[in-house]
Amino acid sequence: MQQISVFDMIKVGIGPSSSHTMGPWLAAARLLATLRAQEVLGQVAHVEVHLYGSLAKTGPGHGTNMAVLLGLTGADYLTVDTRTVRDRARALREVGHLPLDGGREVPFTLHPHAEALPFHPNGMQFCVRLADGSVVVETYYSVGGGFVVQEGETPVDPRPPLPYPIHTAADLLRHCEHLEISIAEVVFANEKTWDTEASIRARLDHLWHTIQDAVYLGCHTEGVLPGGLDVQRRASKLNRRFLDPDDGNLPKEAWLAQLRAAHPRFQTILKWVSCFALAANEENAAFGRIVTAPTNGASGVIPAVLFYYVYFSETEAPDPRRFLLVAGEIGSLFKKGATISAALGGCQAEIGVSSAMAAAALTECLGGSPAQALMAAEIAMEHHLGLTCDPIGGLVQIPCIERNSMGAIKAITACNIALESDPAHAKVSLDAVIRSMWETAQDMHTKYKETSEGGLALQIPVNVIEC
Repeated sequence: MQQISVFDMIKVGIGPSSSHTMGPWLAAARLLATLRAQEVLGQVAHVEVHLYGSLAKTGPGHGTNMAVLLGLTGADYLTVDTRTVRDRARALREVGHLPLDGGREVPFTLHPHAEALPFHPNGMQFCVRLADGSVVVETYYSVGGGFVVQEGETPVDPRPPLPYPIHTAADLLRHCEHLEISIAEVVFANEKTWDTEASIRARLDHLWHTIQDAVYLGCHTEGVLPGGLDVQRRASKLNRRFLDPDDGNLPKEAWLAQLRAAHPRFQTILKWVSCFALAANEENAAFGRIVTAPTNGASGVIPAVLFYYVYFSETEAPDPRRFLLVAGEIGSLFKKGATISAALGGCQAEIGVSSAMAAAALTECLGGSPAQALMAAEIAMEHHLGLTCDPIGGLVQIPCIERNSMGAIKAITACNIALESDPAHAKVSLDAVIRSMWETAQDMHTKYKETSEGGLALQIPVNVIEC
């Protein structure tokens, strides 16, 4: 069984899609590494990129072409200036060649194919012609959440085995009960097998700071999202409405301090949660730098619930690290037992999983037992089962952005129910709902799995502007 770190499930990324942007970008980087290893990088005469299935059908709106081209130039999405990526990709498409790995200019062609490759709907193939006429062919699959696998590879995990292996929710609960510790403590003990305590804390802090940056930017940026749908950004208007209009552009630290000092009523808190979710996912839709948790399409749920916990839960000493540890472990259970790819499972695999992650994390952070935290995750996913992925125009905007708000509210509701419940009387376990989710994913019609060929995607005609 695959070993998954919290930092595999929750990581810094670039919008708008973990599977359609980050995955292809990483695949291009892996191709460059292969060409370097074979010492043929300087002999490349032409690069053909073939995109299959969902990558072809919704790739233009998701920025897939952009990601592949910038990846082939050697750019890193962790450090690239996100404000320039679309213009840089557009310029490359116009001239038809690119500086391969930042060096010699090489011509390229992009070929979309509606049919999917057998292994996964998100397939891509690179055909690299060398000066001597030989061809290097590499095939990759973007399997969700920014994870990439190469065709035919047998992954070998060089990391040592974990002291507390977790493949199911039952495993996790058993470790918690046997050791008499929380979920976060079990997860932290496992992470220490691969990293130092100081490094783990620093990486968690970096995730939290990146989340704060994304929400702050989303709450202070106006305008229309790219892509052709003319979707107005709403988080900034909500932010100004809730705060003194004169304080609408406070520096980040002052803005966060004002949130901490606020004591809003219930209805206003609900609106703030929606604002946080919209803010983070609008940044994602605008090709900004966000935190993938577990995917980009769902990157507003964890930030919204984490902001709710830190700023509105009245907890004396909120601990974002603890929240992220629990959330990451719950996400890994879904990846191991089902999927986090909308192209395989619909939006239940994205918003549903992120809502379950947030629900469990919030429950533990508000004093719930491990069993109650797992119960909260089960409740959250139970009410996302069957959720389709049918983005209009293939853009991560409608209905994706609002769904982040709904997923966050459901997570908080699931937490509240679990905190007032006795898990011993629960009828459905988290493992059972994960199995049910996977069965639902397999039964779901392909047109509802990130193809823009069914559901809402057919209701509004749109000319997508390639990103």
